[in-house]
Amino acid sequence: MTAHVPHNLPAEPNRFVGRARDVAELAALVRDERVVTLSGVGGIGKTRLALRVAARVVPCFADGVWLAELARIGDPELLVPELAGVLGVRDETPGPLLDGLLLRLRAARTLLVLDNCEHVVERCAEVVSELVAACPRVRFLVTSREPLHVPGELVWRVPPLDLPDERHPDAESVVLFAERATAAGARGVIRDLDGVVRLCRALDGLPLALELAAARASLLSPGRIADRIADRFRLLTTGDRTAPPRQRTLLATVEWSHDLLRPKERVLLRRLSVFAGLFDLGLAERVCADGGVLRRAELLDLMGGLVDKSLVLHQGAAGRYRLLETIRQYAADRLAEAGEEAALRERHLRVVCEEMERRHEAAASRRRLPWGERFPHFVRGRELLDDCRAAIDWAVESGDPVPGLRLARAALAILAVRGDLRESVGWHERLLAMDLSEVPDDLVAVGRAALAYGLEAGDELGRAEELVARAVEEQKRHPYSYWLGVTYGVAITVFFRLGQSERALRYLEELEAAAVACDDPFNLATVRVAQLNLALFKGQVRYARRRGEEALALARECGHHWAEARALTHLGAVAEADGDLEGALTCHEAALPLLRGMDNLVELARCHAQLGRVAAELGDHRAARRHVAAGLALSRRAGQRRGIMRGLMALSALARAQGDLEGALLAAAAGTALRESIGQFGTPGRVRELLEEGRARLGEGRVTLLWSRGTELPAEEVTRRVLDHESAPPPVAPVRVESRYGGLTGREQEVAALLARGLSNRGIALELVISPATVARHVANVMEKLGFASRAQIAVWAVEHGLAPGPEEEGSGKGLGAGSEGRGGDGELVRDPVSGPNAVRLGWGARLGPGRAGEGDTGHRVDVERA
Repeated sequence: MTAHVPHNLPAEPNRFVGRARDVAELAALVRDERVVTLSGVGGIGKTRLALRVAARVVPCFADGVWLAELARIGDPELLVPELAGVLGVRDETPGPLLDGLLLRLRAARTLLVLDNCEHVVERCAEVVSELVAACPRVRFLVTSREPLHVPGELVWRVPPLDLPDERHPDAESVVLFAERATAAGARGVIRDLDGVVRLCRALDGLPLALELAAARASLLSPGRIADRIADRFRLLTTGDRTAPPRQRTLLATVEWSHDLLRPKERVLLRRLSVFAGLFDLGLAERVCADGGVLRRAELLDLMGGLVDKSLVLHQGAAGRYRLLETIRQYAADRLAEAGEEAALRERHLRVVCEEMERRHEAAASRRRLPWGERFPHFVRGRELLDDCRAAIDWAVESGDPVPGLRLARAALAILAVRGDLRESVGWHERLLAMDLSEVPDDLVAVGRAALAYGLEAGDELGRAEELVARAVEEQKRHPYSYWLGVTYGVAITVFFRLGQSERALRYLEELEAAAVACDDPFNLATVRVAQLNLALFKGQVRYARRRGEEALALARECGHHWAEARALTHLGAVAEADGDLEGALTCHEAALPLLRGMDNLVELARCHAQLGRVAAELGDHRAARRHVAAGLALSRRAGQRRGIMRGLMALSALARAQGDLEGALLAAAAGTALRESIGQFGTPGRVRELLEEGRARLGEGRVTLLWSRGTELPAEEVTRRVLDHESAPPPVAPVRVESRYGGLTGREQEVAALLARGLSNRGIALELVISPATVARHVANVMEKLGFASRAQIAVWAVEHGLAPGPEEEGSGKGLGAGSEGRGGDGELVRDPVSGPNAVRLGWGARLGPGRAGEGDTGHRVDVERA
């Protein structure tokens, strides 16, 4: 392994035995084949072999090797969110999270290890097929009891370990059994070589069966274990005998190991099957002990016995435990047979809910607590997310929404600090669809607000509007709480973004009064940040700075790094708007380590982009390049298109500062295209300034051509073009043409005619039923062929050549022709970045967030930073 390549592979718990040839051959295949599936019965060692191979090839995959353990998910629809979680993808839209994965992996040289796919094999096949088609450098190593059956899949049937014979008594199976038995305290087992050989053959070389048998070798000789395994075969039911031989062997071994347990160990093992992730002794005691059959005081000894028998794995110094998936499934069957499933899953739901609420209380809602004491609760809360999923599944399945809503509410802050609210949306949608007639109305109201929070993050403002408005009114009927403050914050953001400023301001005033009266520094900091944004929009820089300093003081008072980082980044925006670039740099640099510590890739990428832009304006191009590259890499890793768009705009600022005007236009065009792809329209002030400079220095035609190219180039290529100081694309020489229409195609003639009528790119697109991007390409081609530098020249040429009527032939009415300008609904002059002055976008808007004072984004909504 290498420290230079990222991965999430676990450390090997003990020495890997045998399969040297298999590992070498698979390592070579994984480098060359797109999809390699290790197939075979449970317990044959697919997972351990896959992890060994993955560790071997880590240096070959510059963008990392990533393990997704799929046994813990039961719903195929959770596959993509699980992969996104492993890869750190936190896409901002509510629907196509797969788009975020595609963005993250499109240019990545990476290996994805999908472990235990058999229960979601159809969905795995769909996702793998799509990723393989779109991401040419991604490789998959899959473990599954059955192949995916996707094109190009190479299926490797994992064989059992080599069995001993007269010529090779030291076969792999013998070595594995001997090593594990010795580790279990059975010294000298190899002296009973005949018994070991007989046992390895009886167990058919299955690694898991050998491990379980070795755990008993300190009590029974290998020969006696072999005898008992043979007895177990005779006791198998008729149904079991129809299973494949190796599956019968595994079942026999697991059943034999289970039957050798003490009665209370059996009870504990089956009850532990309700845990989906890592658990500690305290959680096990609260879920599994009942004061009757199992008492808390007994569990430590019983757990130790299960660990000694290899049925429960102990995860090192952290004091966490887990079950192998094969054992967990077997134990879950025994739990159902005992009639305890409903009771244990209900207890698991309530214990996990109580534990997550305790973590939330310390991590988020406690008003004053040093970050060093607060953050460990966030970490432990994240470790409980697997069990949160299982517990919420049971709340829905059993028709018990109250603990489900409480659990989802407590988990919200844990997810929000990492910038990942998608899973919270799914939980709340399912829970709020249940019968809520017996649920306290304040709990339902918080659930609606939590759903609105996630929907706003995904730009579903229409759905969020109704939910959050109702949630505020319902919670206001109860005494003020931390949750009402959060709900107000969501409402303020939603209504500002919808352009309903009066309503947003009313909520802002109500939250300020309540937070001051109830001494809530966290939510009061939210108020101050919102007030900063408003002041910055109005150009009131000094007032904005005061509000930002108050927000920072409040965040530090409550000891919350997330609130502190937000206050710092907003103060940086104020400083930049005031021309204090050194101050802006100081604020953003102070926020950076806070965000790193929270693993919030989205906000960390934003901070890097802001640092890159400010450093570029200060003339520190080396630092700017470093920050811009880091921000773009983080956004790609998170699959966050908004983040890549911000990074491209910072890249444009860097190129412009370096005197690379063409690179600046390419990056701005690529950023604008991405911006429009996620539903944000209009032209930011910086881009308008850049376009004006470009037209003045390069000419209309060159700007149009560069813009057209930039909208089509992948973000990675534009990034390399600017960061690697590659030369700009050479100018295209005009083509000499002799034909009447200058060599234009029929479609290009149509476009020229419509330009003469004063239509914008979008107007032409509507007229010809093509995309605006296609129109831009046609315009650029016309300019190249005719040697023109502006759209106005094309319009005149079209009239002169009879492709369009002249002004005197137009009839009544005067449209916006070449060279004309228009004003948006707010009276601001707006221009289409590609079409130049010909296109007018009606509307109003402004981004109330980090940016220059008074800088607007034309569109139909106000887009504000989340308050």
